[in-house]
Amino acid sequence: MTAVATKSSAPADRKAGALGGRMPSWARVLLWVAVGFLAVSITSYQTGVPQLTSSGTVQAAVRLGIPILLAALGGLWAERAGVINIGLEGMMILGTWGGAWAGYQWGPLAGLVAAAVFGALGGLVHAVATVTFGVNHIVSGVAINLLGAGTAKYLSTLLFEPISRNPRESPPVPKFDTYSAQPLGTWLQQLEDLQRVGISDLAGILGGLVTEVSPLTMLAYLLVPVSYLVLWRSPFGLRLRSCGENPVAAESLGVNVYRYKYIAVIISGALAGIGGAALILNPGQAGYLEGQTNNRGYIGLAAMIFGNWRPSGLLGGAALFGYADGLQLRSGETSVHALLYAATLLLVVVVAVQLWRRMWFGAGVALVFAAVTYAVYWFTDELPDELTAYTPHLVTLVILAAASQRLRPPAADGLQYRRGED
Repeated sequence: MTAVATKSSAPADRKAGALGGRMPSWARVLLWVAVGFLAVSITSYQTGVPQLTSSGTVQAAVRLGIPILLAALGGLWAERAGVINIGLEGMMILGTWGGAWAGYQWGPLAGLVAAAVFGALGGLVHAVATVTFGVNHIVSGVAINLLGAGTAKYLSTLLFEPISRNPRESPPVPKFDTYSAQPLGTWLQQLEDLQRVGISDLAGILGGLVTEVSPLTMLAYLLVPVSYLVLWRSPFGLRLRSCGENPVAAESLGVNVYRYKYIAVIISGALAGIGGAALILNPGQAGYLEGQTNNRGYIGLAAMIFGNWRPSGLLGGAALFGYADGLQLRSGETSVHALLYAATLLLVVVVAVQLWRRMWFGAGVALVFAAVTYAVYWFTDELPDELTAYTPHLVTLVILAAASQRLRPPAADGLQYRRGED
């Protein structure tokens, strides 16, 4: 009897030990978010640069992060079905043109629908090339980017030039209205104006999130939990993800792999097209402008990878890249320079964590980076415009390099599939 009781309790003991000995992933994420907020808050007051946590910076970050978020969601849908979508940039370009064309004639809601349709057409072309004809996914994606840019340029010359007198831009396009949470926004603004460490920083961040929010922004944030529920909590999502993990096994269980790949890539294109519409229909942009996506499709792909092919993770990546982009637009020379101080503080925390884990090499590397970052901050007063303009791209490279050790893409991502082949 005693032996039986001991044996049956062993698994429970191991489970309790595992739960008690390792922090859940969501708790680790929240902890690092808190550490990052504390570092930026301290930096804001130590350097005298309140723009780091001001409501204006957060509003700009949200506006600039929404296209990246939507492109990242598009990449998530395609790659969870096993199709690499490098063509997100081209699909976004098609979305910007379609949104401007329909928005100019029939209003912002029609522009949003048209942007999704144009992006979905780009996704359909990518699906035909990769799924039906077995074209290399990277080659097809690059072709979509070239095709999207060329198509938008041709259509802009054909339809916009007679009105705007410029083949590279559209006439002004109507925007979505924006909404603010009042009187909450006013109260948060008052707290921000007090300039108290921590309290004013938190008020500035929250104030930026609830002030002048457009319906398109609300839709983008709503699509994150919707994507999670569809892909991870529905039979449809299970079948779609099985196509990206093991399409041969999925086909043997009756899943039409071709159909699910087509659906996923078309949805991917539609989401990227909506991301392009966010550059047109949200306040801050007159209309379509050639080159206005500025590689946001690629940054969205990086945000998806940073998020480890998960909706919650890519939301954090898009927020980070949007923040870097918004910061460089608001007195970027001094704001981005002050951010080096915050980066130094974060690296010091990383050194402490690595030492606590007895990972000496990692601690040494982090310490070297901390010393170099602080040296750049100490010996310079501001960063040149040529460097701050590429802040989002530099952040993309650094984040991907740091996150590369823990990434787990879908097992069959990018592999060609032929029905009946092993």
